[in-house]
Amino acid sequence: MAGRWLILADDLTGAADCAIAFGRRGLPAAVTWGEVARGEARGVVPRDLAVLSYDADSRGLSAPAAAERHADLLRRLLEPERVLFKKIDSTLRGQPAAETAATLACLKARTGAAFGICAPAFPATGRTTVAGRVRVDGRPLEEAEVWRRDHSYPSADLEEVLGGAGIATQAVPLADIRAPDLAARLARIAEAGASVAICDAETDADLAAIAAASLRLAPSPFFIGSAGLAHALAGVLEPVATAPVRVSPNPAGSLIVVGSLAAASRAATRRLAARDGVVHLPVPPHILLDDPAGRAALAERVAAVIASGADALVEIAMGADLDMALGPRLARGLAEALDPVAGRIGAFAATGGETAAALLARFGVDGIRLVDEIEPGVSLGLTLGRLSVPVATKAGAFGDADSLIRIGERLRAVRLEGRFS
Repeated sequence: MAGRWLILADDLTGAADCAIAFGRRGLPAAVTWGEVARGEARGVVPRDLAVLSYDADSRGLSAPAAAERHADLLRRLLEPERVLFKKIDSTLRGQPAAETAATLACLKARTGAAFGICAPAFPATGRTTVAGRVRVDGRPLEEAEVWRRDHSYPSADLEEVLGGAGIATQAVPLADIRAPDLAARLARIAEAGASVAICDAETDADLAAIAAASLRLAPSPFFIGSAGLAHALAGVLEPVATAPVRVSPNPAGSLIVVGSLAAASRAATRRLAARDGVVHLPVPPHILLDDPAGRAALAERVAAVIASGADALVEIAMGADLDMALGPRLARGLAEALDPVAGRIGAFAATGGETAAALLARFGVDGIRLVDEIEPGVSLGLTLGRLSVPVATKAGAFGDADSLIRIGERLRAVRLEGRFS
């Protein structure tokens, strides 16, 4: 069974929550970004890992730019023996159609043919696919908060989404997913000339059936999906025994950053802020954009909090009317503000892939060695590079009101005890 994988994602949290699916089976897995694709990394993230997950940072790009970036990364990173997992957002944010089209073109240029299995469902977080359409908590994606806040396509119909990029697709309904001859059905779709099979899935058992059937196909397909499919694929693999990861105990507090507008993240912030041992530090956008003195004061406050052993909960205090285009500038401003205290934190967590990526890059982190999963969509690992601390990343819309509490408690246990489990 396949044991070497390349995961190509459009943001950091997605890269991590897919890679940890394989890491939990014992396969050495890490997330990286930036220079490794150009062969200039400092060597802290080995390219020969069983599971190499790369953050292409393409969520905010135009369709042509995202396609070009994916094509370039595939030429650099995809080795013949690796199975490709093209991670897409479970709610279709970013440019999944253009990126998938670029992936197909790259694979066809290499081998003359390519066939993808598309299954974006992530039932553990309420994302399912029924009749080729994405649903959130049982309702059409188009009615969800995340769609109203950020979407790229007119609808969540996957045939329309991928077809708009010139991709030939074939739907695989739930009845076929749950039939005993699914592998034969997928093989017939590939032989008929479709480039991508769009698979319905309502449950983890549906995804497990898709994974088992797909991995029996020859030649091997590539995969298009979210962490739900990644966990299903990893579940087919034989587990590998690995030594536990240890770190030096550290009494310094954790830095927990919330940079997502999602209601789930904001609710979780309020719950965590009310806990003992947590100091809530909301930061108005103007401080991050044009107030150097305010940024310096924030760094001093965070340093004092973590030195006391408490956790610093830093929230970008964004109102509902904030210009979404300011997101990257706010993330960079926060990263600049907190850089002076990076070497003193005991652990780090961030909600929102863009925020996490900006801070980690500024802190001199080249990658994350994935160790465990705190809950679905929340990966736990160890930063690699200039800073080496326990780290948790979470997509903004994932989780519930207590997710940040669980993240904070787990990070506290790791940094104080020096072990991940």
